[in-house]
Amino acid sequence: MASTSGFVGGVAGNPADVINVRMQHDPALPASQRRNYSNALDGLIRMTREEGPRSLFRGVLPNSLRAVLMTASQLASYDFLKTLLIRKAGMHDDWTAHLAASIGAGFVATTVCSPVDVVKTRIMSAEGGKEGVLRLLNRWWRKEGGGWVFRGWVPSFVRLGPHTVFTFLFLEQHKRIWRGLHDWEE
Repeated sequence: MASTSGFVGGVAGNPADVINVRMQHDPALPASQRRNYSNALDGLIRMTREEGPRSLFRGVLPNSLRAVLMTASQLASYDFLKTLLIRKAGMHDDWTAHLAASIGAGFVATTVCSPVDVVKTRIMSAEGGKEGVLRLLNRWWRKEGGGWVFRGWVPSFVRLGPHTVFTFLFLEQHKRIWRGLHDWEE
């Protein structure tokens, strides 16, 4: 279920992600190559008119794969780490175990998603879209070696770590409150 929801979310959000990547990347381009979208809506309209509707889904495969990996790795690693901390490390099923497990889940999700994030961003910000993904991967690997797949890991973790922590801390509190309201025992 987590993988399916991640995939559908990745596809649905792809046009906004393409615009976001392009607008962030625009200032780094030479003036003659800048798109100069005035806002996200302008970008969506111009992309559709100038490049066709398919341009809105440039990078949809890596974007959806990233969403699948993100959702599945967060949920699986959180559950695994929480269980491990409670059963093996002697922690109680409380906010400290939830905090520790969610920090670990953020670390796992960032590490799993980093290579796909880099590929997704490079594809979405590329001009034309004529070169296939495998050809791009091969070119990047030859030019930069293997380290390029974790470029930007630290900023990604700084963003995703707190997001993951708060997501799971709120989830656990929500579960506790819901169970209390409905007289459910664990």
